Amino acid sequence: MRIFHVSEESDIQVFHPRKPTRTDLNPTQGLVWAIDDQCLPNFLMPRNCPRVCYRVGPNTSESDRQTYLSSKSCSHVVVIENKWYETMKNTKLYLYEFDINEFTLQDENAGYYVSETSQIPIAKFEVVDVFQELFKRNVELRFVNNLWDMFDEIQNTTFRWSMCRMGFAQQRIEE
Repeated sequence: MRIFHVSEESDIQVFHPRKPTRTDLNPTQGLVWAIDDQCLPNFLMPRNCPRVCYRVGPNTSESDRQTYLSSKSCSHVVVIENKWYETMKNTKLYLYEFDINEFTLQDENAGYYVSETSQIPIAKFEVVDVFQELFKRNVELRFVNNLWDMFDEIQNTTFRWSMCRMGFAQQRIEE
């Protein structure tokens, strides 16, 4: 298994622990975050791009597969708002790879790994075409006007899911 940190910054030499802003984590313990290669597609986006991500897991039902996947060959979907298309098209990303032995698993479902000590990447890769990188990884990318319906729906499925940067999503459309 490989783990990465995704950034729009091209020149990071050392990753220093940062105190988490998530309320479910110890706010006094700084962490270096990485993502495993299976969940990496959830982060192949501009940093603040809100997204709903889901993928097949060991308990995903056939009914959910038929309802939420458009192809039997694709088991991972990332949904973003239409307004992010141009930003995504023009974003260059850098994948910093780390030695997995320096990290511990923090969240298996999300693919998060953490280290409490500063880390030097063992490799760096440039992603010039984010769309192509997602397609290469057999990820279906969907564009919608508003993410909130999918946000609500996918939480009630048997998929493994992740919601990222929803604070930047357009407001809910109330009916």
